[in-house]
Amino acid sequence: MIWLIIFIAFGVFVLIITEWRERHKAAAAIRQDSKPSHTPSPDPNCCGQHLVCERDNMLKAMEQPVYFDDEELDQLADIPSEELTEQQAEDIREVFQTLQPKEVMEWVRSLQMRRISLPADVREEALLIVREQRQHATD
Repeated sequence: MIWLIIFIAFGVFVLIITEWRERHKAAAAIRQDSKPSHTPSPDPNCCGQHLVCERDNMLKAMEQPVYFDDEELDQLADIPSEELTEQQAEDIREVFQTLQPKEVMEWVRSLQMRRISLPADVREEALLIVREQRQHATD
């Protein structure tokens, strides 16, 4: 009977330590993400999160935009995100929802090269996915 109590106590202890470590990691990630980026970009279409979107060498080396069956979005070039109509924003959301998480970073970079601004909600969700992808890559 005493071994059962010890075993249960040990299990609870392990759960508490595991939960604490996960919360500590999440808090550290939030603090890291809230740090300001290096310098503001003169490009008005840049997401402003240089540590997130420009660190990847593959994307920096991309010379031509990659299309994700979204050629129709080219008509939205040079339109600021706040001036997109609801239908235009929905067109962008529809493409975004078809992407695999591993494609999001490349798609965002492609849109930047094509001078297409993301609606705020899509931009936030895309940055969240990119952060998760980077976190999983470093774990």
